Amino acid sequence: MTDLLDRLRNAVPVWSAGMGGGLAGPQLAAAVSEAGGFGVLGVGGGLPRAAVLELVSATRALTSRAFGANVILPMSDGEDIAACFDARVDVLVLFWGDPQPYVADAHRRGMFVVAQCGGPEDAVAAADAGVDAVMVQGTEAGGHVKALAPLAETVPAAVRALGRRVPVIAAGGLATGADVATALGYGARAASLGTRFLASTEAAAVDAYKARVVAARAADTVFTDLFDIGWPRANHRVLRNTTYTAWEAAGRPAPGARPGEGEEIGTIPAGAERVPLPRYAVMPPMSGFEGDLEAAALYAGESVERIDAVVPAAELVTRLLDELRAAS
Repeated sequence: MTDLLDRLRNAVPVWSAGMGGGLAGPQLAAAVSEAGGFGVLGVGGGLPRAAVLELVSATRALTSRAFGANVILPMSDGEDIAACFDARVDVLVLFWGDPQPYVADAHRRGMFVVAQCGGPEDAVAAADAGVDAVMVQGTEAGGHVKALAPLAETVPAAVRALGRRVPVIAAGGLATGADVATALGYGARAASLGTRFLASTEAAAVDAYKARVVAARAADTVFTDLFDIGWPRANHRVLRNTTYTAWEAAGRPAPGARPGEGEEIGTIPAGAERVPLPRYAVMPPMSGFEGDLEAAALYAGESVERIDAVVPAAELVTRLLDELRAAS
């Protein structure tokens, strides 16, 4: 029986994560898909319908291959999902919520649905809801992390719990073809890489952010829920920076009593305007950010340990395939 991954027919079992905040835009998603992987747009963050449609259209102008769109359910007002339905993206990736209300509508439009999960219980519930694949995280992941255990535990457990019902895509702390081979050895059918593609030419992050990722080591990342304005009580992994160290030095106070709370640390573009970015905001320093980089949320996974340069996404996909073959 063929499944979602068979039907997509990707030459390389690598997905680029649909990083929110505009980080995974059309250039990145299209470049990954064109190179034989599977690119995913980041449309999470409550983008308006018109903006989502524009992102999908821009991606289709760059590639004729299949790609996906990632929606963060706690930040969605439904308009972003409606836009994905209107645009009939190939794969709708849903994170941190119940995918069931959207599965039937997606399938009627010929779309596939992938649920990003934190462990085996989530994965089984998503399969019961009718999704076509699950993406299972480990705590090594950068960005928002639903997992509470490392990838070496969550993926094998999900594979065992699911049997052959739906394919599993591994996500969290993966940067090299050898890492992908390890994830496949856990029983995953593909791997989703976020931080590694953040350090690519096409990722829509400011250059200084990419440089911080390249220079960092795993010990420079922290697992926290500190950057919560816009999405409270959600764990994430970021690079340690001045906002984090000041909060830590103050005794890790609760929201409302944190150092510099309410301060503006910079601005980000929003159409023809610029909007202020407060300290502790969920939004990362995307392209066009102006302000104090070291005060912003610098999402990054433990995979920074094995990232040594910013490279074009197509070159990265080719490198990952070569490394995967060497490791297999």
